[in-house]
Amino acid sequence: MPTISQQPRAVWATAGASVVAFMGIGLVDPILPSIAQGLDATAGQVSLLFTSYFLITAVAMLVTGFISSRVGGRRTLLLGLALVVVFAGLSGTSGSVAELVGFRAGWGLGNALFVSTALAVIVGAAAGGSAAAILLYESALGLGMACGPLLGALLGDASWRYPFFGTAALMAVGFLCITAFLKEQPKPDRKTSLLDPLKALGHGGLASVAASAFFYNYTFFTVLAFTPFVLDMTPYRSGAVFFAWGLLLAVSSVLVAPRLQERFGSLKVLGGSLALLAVDVLALGYGDHTTAVVCTVLSGAFIGVNNTVYTELALGVSDAPRPVASAGYNFVRWFAAAAAPYFAPKIEEWTDIHVPFVVAAVTAVLGAAVVVVRRKALTREAAEPEPGHPARDGVAVFAR
Repeated sequence: MPTISQQPRAVWATAGASVVAFMGIGLVDPILPSIAQGLDATAGQVSLLFTSYFLITAVAMLVTGFISSRVGGRRTLLLGLALVVVFAGLSGTSGSVAELVGFRAGWGLGNALFVSTALAVIVGAAAGGSAAAILLYESALGLGMACGPLLGALLGDASWRYPFFGTAALMAVGFLCITAFLKEQPKPDRKTSLLDPLKALGHGGLASVAASAFFYNYTFFTVLAFTPFVLDMTPYRSGAVFFAWGLLLAVSSVLVAPRLQERFGSLKVLGGSLALLAVDVLALGYGDHTTAVVCTVLSGAFIGVNNTVYTELALGVSDAPRPVASAGYNFVRWFAAAAAPYFAPKIEEWTDIHVPFVVAAVTAVLGAAVVVVRRKALTREAAEPEPGHPARDGVAVFAR
């Protein structure tokens, strides 16, 4: 059976572009203070780079399946890449924080179209089954999350504009590779409607996972978007911290989470990981600078575990097709990713620098509480699928 290294060039082209797409999430992390200084903006204004990006991403989840089921996966990927190239490039030319926030919104739309379609395309183009291709996609996700802050730091040390231009150039290369190597795949038999993801949320189990993930994502993106201002480090140092954070996230997601699930079960692992994340962010908010750095990196372990378990629950708990369940689940949870970067600086202004992390700890506990209270609705997936089950095989990463 073909291994990862023996996959067709189309698979490698799509996976390579996926790395860059996931890099875009954490790219701005180490340069947020530099952007604020360069555009004479406050921390709250600069944090809106995440808010606009994920707000558009959340809404776009309702249309990605609608588009891809009509124009095909290849064209959807190319449309997403083209939008990222344009808006990432425009971001580097911004003359004000308002312009930059607007361009990040367009970037979010392109990224949503690409990321929501990439795994399905990789699996469809893979040789010898999906297992190796899905592992490649998982690796691309982890590598992108780890390397985004590093690229942002390396290029951003010279100018905060360079990471945006660098991303645009890399995505342009991805566009050319997919154009050259990826052939159009068959369209699905049934076209997805705009309301299908919302209808899928009528299932109690999926709605419970989405609600818990909403609270968790508020915690996640408080760490990602607000912590750089707390650390107050140079782009190089901040990039190194979040590179280590991303590596730990990737290892925990791909290697640690499945082993913990096999031993303890999905719900126990998720509840325990959320509780530990709450303790970690409290220590981050109230500790000294060294403690804040250590807790920032350590949070990557809990976030990686949570991402994997949430995704498997979302795609295994209902009877909806995976892309539809994924869209509904992501529609809910990405709103928290948009809210946290906005509210964390506001809460600091209203109170002090510690309270945003108290709120983040509370939302992590609320996420765990939903899992405990709604555990019966989640027991279908929590029954630990067999090794051949699609969720255990890794198809679940589609929802990330």
